[in-house]
Amino acid sequence: SWSEEWKALGLGARLPPTPNSRITNLFFVQMGFGVDQHGNRSTDGATKASVRAVRNAIEFNSIPGVIEAVPGGRNEMLISVKLGVPPDDDDDDDDDDDDTEKKPMDVDLAQVAKVFPYGRLLPIEVVVGGLKFSTGRIVNELGDVDDLAVCVAASVSIGYDDRTSSEGSTHKTYSTKDGF
Repeated sequence: SWSEEWKALGLGARLPPTPNSRITNLFFVQMGFGVDQHGNRSTDGATKASVRAVRNAIEFNSIPGVIEAVPGGRNEMLISVKLGVPPDDDDDDDDDDDDTEKKPMDVDLAQVAKVFPYGRLLPIEVVVGGLKFSTGRIVNELGDVDDLAVCVAASVSIGYDDRTSSEGSTHKTYSTKDGF
């Protein structure tokens, strides 16, 4: 559940106003990385690394202008999250080693959602990405069964849905050639 402090303050991201909400006016994009290197990474490593990646993406940013730039302010801004998570090695549904068929490790998306204190969280997209690597160290006291670390990459975007003035279903992409 959300932290008791956030509940008392009325904080916590909510669902978007409609199922087809999307960011048409992009305001902010930030990337982050998270790693989990201790404990049972096969059951919760991708979740821990995902939470850390999202926190890393947003923790050193202040966006006070969102109050005026996004209709409805921070409570109505849309949040889009995309996670690059290493492939699930236990996914042996096929004997093919083709990475295009692989699925990402399991991520508890409810835990990831708890990172956001306000806004409207769009469905979190999880794709195969990130990496697994050897740390060269096993710490039995921390529940390690091997020396494998899990690294997740995150992209967090905020903006709003204003299809009344934008005919497209996605945000505009700017080029430096356009003078922006």
